[in-house]
Amino acid sequence: MNILRSIIFFVYLCPIILYNVMDTGKIRIKDIAERAGVSVGTVDRVLHKRPNVSKSALEKVEKALKEMDYKPNMYASALAYNKSYTFYCIMPKHESEAYWEEVEEGVMDACEFRRDFRISQKMMYYNRFSAETFSKVTNECLRQKPDGVIIVPSKLDVTRKFTDQLHEQGIPFILLDSYMPDLKPLSFFGQDSFSSGYFAARMLMMLAPHETEIMIMKQMSNGNVASKQQENRETGFRHYMHDHFPDVEINEVNLPLDVKRENYDAILDQFFASHPHTHHCIAFNSKAHIVGEYLLRSNRRNIQIMGYDMVPKNAECVRQGSISFLIAQHGYMQGYACMETLFNAIVLKKEVEPVNYMPIELLTKENIDFYRRKNIG
Repeated sequence: MNILRSIIFFVYLCPIILYNVMDTGKIRIKDIAERAGVSVGTVDRVLHKRPNVSKSALEKVEKALKEMDYKPNMYASALAYNKSYTFYCIMPKHESEAYWEEVEEGVMDACEFRRDFRISQKMMYYNRFSAETFSKVTNECLRQKPDGVIIVPSKLDVTRKFTDQLHEQGIPFILLDSYMPDLKPLSFFGQDSFSSGYFAARMLMMLAPHETEIMIMKQMSNGNVASKQQENRETGFRHYMHDHFPDVEINEVNLPLDVKRENYDAILDQFFASHPHTHHCIAFNSKAHIVGEYLLRSNRRNIQIMGYDMVPKNAECVRQGSISFLIAQHGYMQGYACMETLFNAIVLKKEVEPVNYMPIELLTKENIDFYRRKNIG
């Protein structure tokens, strides 16, 4: 019986005690009640904005809170509230060892870190080149009534239909990867894509100041790349080249997403055979390793590629020398930070930063093994 009583005490009374002790730091609810000349129950109702508090009592409590410089402990309050939350993350379907896998891992780890607050997450996936799948997934998300949403956006008009409904229903959302300020998100996490592309061009041309040709490797479907972010990177890249190397010819190679990878070697063979003066390439997605591995297999040691994202296959190509540089965009940290921001805004009722640009970091053979992928906060 004593054990049972102890369990009941811990389960039912511990949150209340935790709140009374921790919610105010040095100031207890009892102290506020004594200062205001009201009961502890009245103070509790005021702090939690519950009904049945007279105007006179409310004024007394508010005056006492101001005089005592009361600062609530939101962590203890959230724990005592004992509400559960489900945050959804809507992102593109992806392969293993892809950039999106890092983002997903960050989301899940942040959720696990906050599990004491009854936080759970649900991942939902759409085809990046299909507006229909995005609409289907987002409609299902709305039907399940999420408390908050992380969105890797599709095209602006398609994404707006979803975010307009989120605004109507009062559901906060965060944009990840591509910044679309017109959608008025709670927050955004990602690189400044234009600046990233501009930076990439500058770094590449430090290696290739006398080159006459540069190749851009793309992966497209029906003439479209996978994201607005990739488009903006290319725009920044071309701006730098126009400003500083206007005479360099920029050629494009498409490794179509709807073609089997076995066919990529033939496409690359044909390109390099017809462009013998091309020695430097760049990819604005996380698949630079496709060209990097091809260069290693074909023993083309006079050609290098520059790419994005510290996924394992890219990292190995850097170590073996077929990829000269990688620009890291901290996929894991982006996913983690998005989930943490939803937690702070919705559970702890804190103000959050509306725009959060990730660092633009350059990785080479010499420093890639020291890259801290999970360096949070």
